[in-house]
Amino acid sequence: MTDAFAVDVDNVSKVFPKGNVTALDHVSFRVRPGMVFGLLGPNGAGKTTLVRILSTVLRPDSGTAKVFGLDVTKHDDEVRRMIGLAGQYATVDENLTGSENLKMVGRLSRLSRVDARTRSGELLEMFGLSDAGSRPVKTYSGGMRRRLDLAASLVARPPMLFLDEPTTGLDPQSRKDLWRVIEELVSAGATILLTTQYLEEADRFCESLVVVDHGRIIAEGTPADLKATLGETVVAISFADASSALKAAERLSDLSEHPLFVDGEEIELTVDQGPKITAEALRRLDAAGIEVGGIVLREPSLDDVFLALTGKRTDANDGTEPPAPTKKRGK
Repeated sequence: MTDAFAVDVDNVSKVFPKGNVTALDHVSFRVRPGMVFGLLGPNGAGKTTLVRILSTVLRPDSGTAKVFGLDVTKHDDEVRRMIGLAGQYATVDENLTGSENLKMVGRLSRLSRVDARTRSGELLEMFGLSDAGSRPVKTYSGGMRRRLDLAASLVARPPMLFLDEPTTGLDPQSRKDLWRVIEELVSAGATILLTTQYLEEADRFCESLVVVDHGRIIAEGTPADLKATLGETVVAISFADASSALKAAERLSDLSEHPLFVDGEEIELTVDQGPKITAEALRRLDAAGIEVGGIVLREPSLDDVFLALTGKRTDANDGTEPPAPTKKRGK
């Protein structure tokens, strides 16, 4: 593991013949050892396809992908011994106990029986599952299964961990529990490639990230860098009804070089001079006789970056909230 990069993806493309779907279109990026790197994008953007290539499940049609200097197509056995993979859905055997699942993974990873049993106990403790270790997994909650799945990916102490939307579908408390575990892994120096639709998750963990849409990288940098490209302030103005919001959008769309977005009875502008632009917006709306219901100024978020880049919010949903409303560009 002397290569300078934990992951090195160079010009990788992948097309699925059925439907002639281009999942990845000349994607390139690098991940340094010991960092958390994020892949952001909506469903169908190509994130999972890329993870499957890096974990040797799929082969790229062109380009090269390396893990610690090893080509994933030429050294697949060696690569598999160096990685851990936790996908969107738990892959543990629900008829076995939590302890039995981890010991089985340990044996498959060529640990001795003693070492597999010891490692199983360590991981059950780390993931807060010790009390449930002797229970069949089919009695576990969704959050417990996800934690067990992540524990299974760590049995062999891999230097590279791929987390493919690990918190999708979890309730808020289970997501927080899993975040705590990820933070512990990061503190211990793990190299993590994290795919997610949750912008808060990426902002919290990722030192650097790329935004993927329709198989292409459309932006890259640190979370702070990406947010800085938008401007200093997001101005959100609410109105009595959607008709008033659309009328307001027509009169305010030229106040920023960034797109103005309409969401039902609310519009959003991202600007560099928040107070000045806000005053001008209120002056125009007053002159047009459009009554304002409320106004909020805040710093841009990664969600705003994603919205500006793709024209839509991420559509992740944890099952506890309704889907995010579709945004429309102002005229």
